[in-house]
Order: sequence, then C-alpha cells, then structure tokens
Amino acid sequence: MSTDPTRHRKQVGEVAKQVRQLDRVIIRFAGDSGDGMQLTGDRFTQESAAFGNDLVTLPNFPAEIRAPQGTIPGVSSFQVHFADHDILTAGDSPDVLVAMNPAALKANLGDLNKGAAIIVDTHDFTARNLTKAGYAENPLEDDSLAEFDLHKVDLTGMTVEAVKEFGLSRKDAARAKNMFALGLLSWMYGRPTETTVAFLSKKFAKVPDIRDANITAFKMGWNFGETTETFIVQYEVKPAAMPPGVYRNISGNLALAYGLVAASVQSGLPVFLGSYPITPASDILHELSKHKSFGVTTFQAEDEIAGVGAAIGASFAGHLGVTTTSGPGIALKGEAIGLAVMTELPLLVVNVQRGGPSTGLPTKTEQSDLLQAMFGRNGEAPVPIVAPQSPGDCFNAAVEAARIAITYRTPVMLLSDGYLANGSEPWSIPDVADLPVIEPNFATADDLAEGEEFAPYKRDEATLARPWAIPGTPGLEHRIGGLEKGAGHGNISYDPANHDLMVRTRQAKVDAIADSLPPLEVDDPSGAAKVLVIGWGSTYGPIGAGIRRVRKAGYHVAQVHLRHLNPFPKDLGDILARYDKVLVPEMNLGQLSLLLRGKYLVDAIGYNQVRGLPLKAAELAGVIGDLVSEAEGIEVDLTPVPQEASK
Repeated sequence: MSTDPTRHRKQVGEVAKQVRQLDRVIIRFAGDSGDGMQLTGDRFTQESAAFGNDLVTLPNFPAEIRAPQGTIPGVSSFQVHFADHDILTAGDSPDVLVAMNPAALKANLGDLNKGAAIIVDTHDFTARNLTKAGYAENPLEDDSLAEFDLHKVDLTGMTVEAVKEFGLSRKDAARAKNMFALGLLSWMYGRPTETTVAFLSKKFAKVPDIRDANITAFKMGWNFGETTETFIVQYEVKPAAMPPGVYRNISGNLALAYGLVAASVQSGLPVFLGSYPITPASDILHELSKHKSFGVTTFQAEDEIAGVGAAIGASFAGHLGVTTTSGPGIALKGEAIGLAVMTELPLLVVNVQRGGPSTGLPTKTEQSDLLQAMFGRNGEAPVPIVAPQSPGDCFNAAVEAARIAITYRTPVMLLSDGYLANGSEPWSIPDVADLPVIEPNFATADDLAEGEEFAPYKRDEATLARPWAIPGTPGLEHRIGGLEKGAGHGNISYDPANHDLMVRTRQAKVDAIADSLPPLEVDDPSGAAKVLVIGWGSTYGPIGAGIRRVRKAGYHVAQVHLRHLNPFPKDLGDILARYDKVLVPEMNLGQLSLLLRGKYLVDAIGYNQVRGLPLKAAELAGVIGDLVSEAEGIEVDLTPVPQEASK
C-alpha cells in the first residue's frame, strides 16, 4: 500500500480524522461461503469502477456447494486491487484483510506482509470456531498478530443491533454483516455509496424487510467508520487517468459472451450455442441466453457430446456454431471436434481452463490444456488456438476466433481460464465500426460454370478453405461426414495418396492462418535487453507487473505475449533468436516451453507453478532478475532506482 506523505486532518464530532493519499490498495474480503464475500467484493469493485479507479479482481471460492461452516476448506474470498494508475494484476499480497471468522483469518494470514491491516469480526471467534480452524489459542488475545495493524470489531453484533427494527430472525439479521463491512470499507477508502444502495434496492425489491436491513447495515458500517475512534485514518485513491471513452467493469466470461454476439453481428450469422453447464464456463451460457434479440439460440444439452454435436449441426446449417466447456468437457468433445476438422465447418470451442486432472480444482485457475488443444484428438486433426490475455480481452479474442473459424472453415479452440473468467477490469466499450467485418461467403449456384457439378472440397487459393454450402440450396447438394474425403469432389476415399494429400492440406490450411496475423508487438523499450519473457493467456498481467519491477530497478528486459498459439505468428522465430535468454512463465509444467523448443530449437526456460492461483509478480520479478544477471554478467538488485538517479 503506497502512500503520499501529504496529509490533512478534519474533525468529525470529537474524533480527529486523517485523510491520507494512496496510489493503490489491495483489499481481500474473506469469510465462510455463506458470508457473502463474493457479493461484498463485487460491490466494492463496482463502487471503485464508478469512482474511476483502474482495478483488477480475483474471486476465490471453494468448489463444494456448501463446505462445512467455519472450516478452512469452506473459506471464500474476493480480492480487489484498485489504483490511480494503470495496473495489471489483482496484487500479490493484500494491504487489508477483512476476516469474518477464525478460518478466514488462518487461511489468508500467510499471504499478508508485515504491517498489513486486519479487520476481524470478533463475534465468531468462539472456542468452537477456533477449534474448527485449528487454533489452540485465540489469536486475537495473544501476540501472534503483533506484526499487523489489527482492528477487532464486532461486525455481527453491531449489525444485528442496527437492523433490529425490521423484525428479522437473528440468523437473517446476521447475514447483513457483509454489508456492514462493505460500508466500513467504503468509508475508509472514499468509495461512492449510491451505486450499492441502488443495487440493494433493486436486488431485494420484493422483500422490503431484507432490502431495508441490508441498506441500513451498509449505512451503519459507513457511519461507524465516520464516528469511531477505532479508525482514525481515511484513505483516498484518486481516479486513474485513462484514454477517453465509455468504460464499464467487465468479467472475462461476460466479455467473451459479448464478443460472440459481436461476431454474429459482424458476420451476419446467427449464433447457436450448444453447451452443457460446467464450472467455470457456465456464465457464458447464462449470458448468451439473454440475447435472443440478436438472433442467439442457446441449447442446454443433456451432456457435453450432445452440446458440441448440436453446434456442428448448426454450423452445417449456416449458423455460427459455438460450444463452451472446461477441460473435462473438451476430453468428451474430442471425437466431435475431429468430425468438425474432417467436415471443415466453422466451430468455436471455448475452453475456460481449470485445475486438473479429472475433476481437479473446479473453481481454481490453470493453463494446463494447451497440449490438449493442440493434440487432443485422434489422427492428424490440427485446430487453430486463440488465447485472451485479460478479462476485457476475452471480447477481442472471441471476435478473432470467429474470424478464423468462418474464413478458414475450421473449428477454433479459444483458451480462456478461471482467472480471466471470474476476474474483472475496466473495459473500454469498442465502437462497432472498428470491429472487423467477417464475410461468410456462402457458396451459391452462380459460382458454378454451366454444367459444372458442385465440388464441396474445392479450395480457395488464398485460404485453402472449402465452400460453405447451406443445405437445401438448389444445385449445391452434397454429403459430408467423418470418413476421409476425396480431394475436390468430397466423395468417400480410401486411396492412400489421397489421404496423405488431404492430411497435408488440412494442416496447410491452418498454417495459412499465419499469413493473416499482424506482426508481433515486442515490448523492448531500450532495445538493449538480452532476456525475453514470453507468455500466453492470463499470465500477461503477472509477467507485465514483474517486468515493470525489473525495469524500475534500472535493468533491461523484453516481453512478447502470444494470442495465437496455433499457428504461431510468422515472425516469432526471428524474435526468439534475437535474445540470449528466453523465459516462459506458465501455470502448467511447461507446455508452451515444449512447443517453442520443438518448433524453434530455442532453449526456453520454464517458470512453472500449478497452485490454482495466478503467478505472483514479485516472485516472477526475482526470476527475471536472476536471468538478467546471468545474461549480462552483472549483479542485479531489484530495489527500485530513484527517478533522479536513473536519468
């Protein structure tokens, strides 16, 4: 938590309050799964977005629908990093932890640095709850938290007292404690309150007592901060300077759904989503179901295979077929994706990756499905792969995946992950005029010369795409299926030479996509870097934040981030060859590293963690610093160089 030395004071009643300027803050709300921490964090995020801060969030919750109350496995948390400048991650270590019970405190204490503020609800620190969390003694009554700025507040007790007039049961009254905590934190950091009051009024409009109790608890939390002597400092984080535009806070799943709608509009093709609910992809299905006005059809199938099968059928009929899932669902869809490769139909396969294998960590993030996307089908079945780098970028990645699928007549794998799906950031709403126009170029009878028979596997010279003929079009009758096709005419063929030709042609079609990709952007400001850090997907934020730390300390390092993972951009090999050291941070055991080594014979150095959580920027900065030291033969000290000295 970075502070400005300038302070001023104001009087509130008889309590002297300080207002301290900060440039950024990381807050984590943590409690039992029933304590409403996701809602609390989301509301604080919306308040910060309305205020104009840049922000990144990290929701973190258990996979169990209801883990045992008061236990560490049942702890749910929501972290928000907000600032007056451009930021890239949800932050490594919270500056403030709000803990609703002993389990929440114990589960999150290890992530705090010395001096961090801890606000605890003392009400639930009973002997029974302490035992559940594994505490032999009450940490609020000994010196174990002496290195932190501890604030003990009876949030539950004050909430129950504040909402007594509404006649709720004690259990229902206590549930509003998350709004009391939100009100307190909103006061501490100068958040606007109008958006939360409006939200609660709408959410609980049909239950006036619950509505009024939550609003009252929220306002009482704010007033408590204003009048108590427990909190004598209020913090101010000014709005961030951002390029002009209309912004909204958006999660990755919501942005991806909007991107699919935009692709539909830009291509003129109605979207058909065939999907089976699975964490963490289900929100895409939920959102798209709201957009029938854009011609979107959503089909909640009985299983994963039925979902992709229906999507392929929709593509055959001239729609933009989409199926959404996570890693286990991709395993089930593999055969059908191979059918889409063979029939050469446009299809978007969205994989919102999660921890594996098997059921694994359903609510945690991971990047371990890259090789599955590359090779997870029988036979030679190449599939283009596109990966977004941030929650807002999921919109652009969806539009790009649709462009490739439609233009090249191929299934495309879109690799998001749980961090992007559930995390959020400010998103500049794009102008539709700036989005690419995607031409389906359906085949028509006019394309045929007089007396010519329709050839469903005749190739476009530039893209190698086959014609897309809508069933029932007079003169374009044809059949397709999973058996090998004869070149051009598309009839079933078992000829060895033809099979070899078709396998190579399908691969060449995917390779040809690289011709349509722009040059990679290499972030190497000085041009003197000997170390290149290359990543993909959601590691963009931690990599960028780690690189900023290294550069701030006065050292040179370059960065490239890949959106297209199959095929790779045409200039990637030349870029890799320019650097002495290539570091590849991933949330897997080295899958991109393996692909880079195999294709470019580069000695890619992996930095790999598979913890179900995003990489930490500080740890990554240390690894980068060690490589810079080795590459340049110098000692590296990552203590930032003062601005004057660095000029």
